[in-house]
Amino acid sequence: MKGVFATLLAVFAVTSAFAQDEGTPRCKLCKEAERQRADAPLRVEIDNGLSFSRLALAGRADGSASIDPETGRKWTEAGMIDLGGFAVSGRVIITGEPLRYLRIEMPSNVTLRSPHGAEAEVSEFRTSLQAMPRLDENGLLEFNFGGRLSTRGARGGNFRGRIPIRVEYD
Repeated sequence: MKGVFATLLAVFAVTSAFAQDEGTPRCKLCKEAERQRADAPLRVEIDNGLSFSRLALAGRADGSASIDPETGRKWTEAGMIDLGGFAVSGRVIITGEPLRYLRIEMPSNVTLRSPHGAEAEVSEFRTSLQAMPRLDENGLLEFNFGGRLSTRGARGGNFRGRIPIRVEYD
């Protein structure tokens, strides 16, 4: 699935290092710090798209296959046969303000379509993210993701789709 994209929404929470009354004007250093912080937008790059490689339905029923985000290992489940090929877990690179915590949301499911009208669904997305994802001291965070592909209507095809990934500062 090469057509993967990321949806960005950056929310900046800036607090002053000085206690202030509501009538007290903000200091010039605080205003400059806020301006610089606002200049560090989040950037999301999809390094690898999620690819299940070659699969086949074992009969007239639907089937499914999964990819582990940590290892990239593919395994087939009910009704699906692995025909080989190189499966790839998705890989995301995020850059932004160093040491900021992030909120990263994967969709619950995504519909894929073939050029001939067949549909499949990717669901049960999993990532290699820690519980509280955070950009490192260089403003970088990389993670992998995988999921479960399920056919619909027992129809095969060369399925493609987009997986929206939402990233914001926490």
